[in-house]
Amino acid sequence: MPTTPMSHRQVLEALSGLLLGLFVAVLSSTVVSNALPRILTDLHGGESAYTWVITAALLSLTASTPIWGKLSDLVSKKLLVQIALVIYIVSSALAGLSQNTGELIACRVLQGIGAGGVTALAQICLAAMVPPRQRGRYSGYFGAVFALATIGGPLIGGVIVDTDWLGWRWCFYVGIPFSLIAILVLQRTLRLPEAPRRKVRIDYLGALLITGAVSLLMIWISLAGKNYAWLSWQTAAMVGGGLALALLFVRVERRAAEPVIPLDLFRHRTVALVSVASVLIGVGMYGATTFLSQYFQLAKEESPTMAGLLTLPMILGLAVSSTVAGRLITRYGRWKAYLVAGALLLAVGFGLLGTVRADTGYGALAAYMAVTGLGLGLTTQNLVLAVQNTVPRNELGAASSVVTFFRTMGGAMGVSALGALLSDRVSHYLARNLAAAHVVPGAGTAPGGGEIPDLHRLPAPLVPLVTDAFGHGVGLVFLVAAPFALIAFLVVLLIREVPLRTTEEPAAEPAARPAPELVAD
Repeated sequence: MPTTPMSHRQVLEALSGLLLGLFVAVLSSTVVSNALPRILTDLHGGESAYTWVITAALLSLTASTPIWGKLSDLVSKKLLVQIALVIYIVSSALAGLSQNTGELIACRVLQGIGAGGVTALAQICLAAMVPPRQRGRYSGYFGAVFALATIGGPLIGGVIVDTDWLGWRWCFYVGIPFSLIAILVLQRTLRLPEAPRRKVRIDYLGALLITGAVSLLMIWISLAGKNYAWLSWQTAAMVGGGLALALLFVRVERRAAEPVIPLDLFRHRTVALVSVASVLIGVGMYGATTFLSQYFQLAKEESPTMAGLLTLPMILGLAVSSTVAGRLITRYGRWKAYLVAGALLLAVGFGLLGTVRADTGYGALAAYMAVTGLGLGLTTQNLVLAVQNTVPRNELGAASSVVTFFRTMGGAMGVSALGALLSDRVSHYLARNLAAAHVVPGAGTAPGGGEIPDLHRLPAPLVPLVTDAFGHGVGLVFLVAAPFALIAFLVVLLIREVPLRTTEEPAAEPAARPAPELVAD
């Protein structure tokens, strides 16, 4: 680190490009949420494609994040974040040219790699510029940008889809000019000390194994109960194969010269507990934005633009809690109370959203979303902060990316599992509604198992049957997500608070094992 601390203005100038890049990266995961029903109607995709367009990007983001983190400990962080933005630009252009769901999903995989780099490296660059005590202040800005992109993305996507002269392909093109600007701003403002010259040895085998393990489990969750029974040889093969790959991954990581996820990090009590909490919170965080858009469009019959506007209580709650908590953490140096309160609010918010149905009033919905947003704002950035305050400076990149890795892994698997549950329950509730109305199921009347329904093309008597099914199904999804947040709350309670340090020397955790020394090749 430079001997002279950076002024507040210098830090903000350096962060401007990072925050713009972070906005674009997070936007890539959320801008398609409200547009997906329209996109998949045009590309003739079904509920499984809906889930995979989201999870494909999350999966590649998950797998690539530790690699970006490891590279940041070895080579120029500035160069890496610019490379990640270039990958995002190319993949976004290709995604906008997709002619079928297969091409779109493939482009989303590449897009996730670029977004994973920007997301992980933004936090790592912040850690390289300011000591932990001051990071709370700037983490609030990260949280606000994250909130704007996470919940504002669906609104932007909705407006694009509802604008005839743009069309859904601009959901992918819209981030390109912002990415170009971010690259130029970073070139002018980001000044970081160069990493020591070392031989770069990336654990590609480890990355391949963890990707394979998570992919097998996601495919199993997506297809079980529809293509084959939950208790079947296919289930045994996929679950067994996923667990075998995970065990092999651990073995490879123990022997790798530069492991993609350094297992020694988990000797830190805080790192281990934060990783568990991140998985659990990731399930709900990505599920909230993914399935709320379906709820408003398919249960409330709203346009994509209105579906985005109606989620504003969540974005406001997230932005306010993240910004205020960041400033208070910087002032007093304490962070655990905000994590505990956030996890509890998240569990309460999901529990309340679990009660929604197609006829739930918007006043109640707004309150439930605001509570959920407050919880997300208090947890997501502060989990990273807790880890950064624990590990030595030479492990900041790997440790920060581990938190993002587990959060996005939880999100990818959570969206896949909750998407499969939604598809199954919508089919069940729709079949029950059709039977009660003495309607014989026919083409276009069972959207849960086929294509995403276009409510405007359905016969009028069927519309309330479909909206009721989706309203009930989405409510059940949030009800299932609530226990994950509650367990995260219990895990956060076990984290030992260490006041934020004002230097780059690692703070000692009470009764914790000494941090392992990273030995260069």
